[in-house]
Amino acid sequence: MSGLIIAILIVLISPAVAMAHAPGGEGGFLTGLTHPVLGFDHLLAMLSVGILSARMGGRAIWAVPATFVTVMALGALIGAKAVNIPGVEYGIALSVLILGFALALEKNLPAIWAMAGVGFFAIFHGHAHGTEMPAIVKPVIYAAGFLMGTAAIHIAGVIVGFLPGKTGRGAAILRYVGAGISGVRVHILYILTKY
Repeated sequence: MSGLIIAILIVLISPAVAMAHAPGGEGGFLTGLTHPVLGFDHLLAMLSVGILSARMGGRAIWAVPATFVTVMALGALIGAKAVNIPGVEYGIALSVLILGFALALEKNLPAIWAMAGVGFFAIFHGHAHGTEMPAIVKPVIYAAGFLMGTAAIHIAGVIVGFLPGKTGRGAAILRYVGAGISGVRVHILYILTKY
């Protein structure tokens, strides 16, 4: 079980995954589908949303990720219409830090708070995707791709959240994963400030 978590973390920190955009492509479905996976901050945040919702259980398993995807679509529309939202990159970075921190805590949030929090951060993630859409040949198909890619990452996060279980050592592993996600983001910020 812990070997699986270690393997996932190794894949997440590999240089190929840290690329922000899919190579080539004319802006179709596949480009949209891979964009959330290849954007390191997007990937970590979306995995965190899935893991967090699995830890919360009940209605949150589907409601929290669905909130993210829905509000992200709104953020993408805002970005596609060239409406400026200040601090988008900071919002994305903060989402990784806070979602990782939320996983590191043992306490469960009320579902409505989790939905409000992920909805707030989804605006920034969606805006980042949407600002690229005007230059894309098929923006609606691209949007369908990145929304489905996001949902798939949420589902992967839910699976990761269920694998170790909710008690004993499994809960501790998920807390360490959350702390690791926040730590990776802090380390990236540190590296960027040095160069």
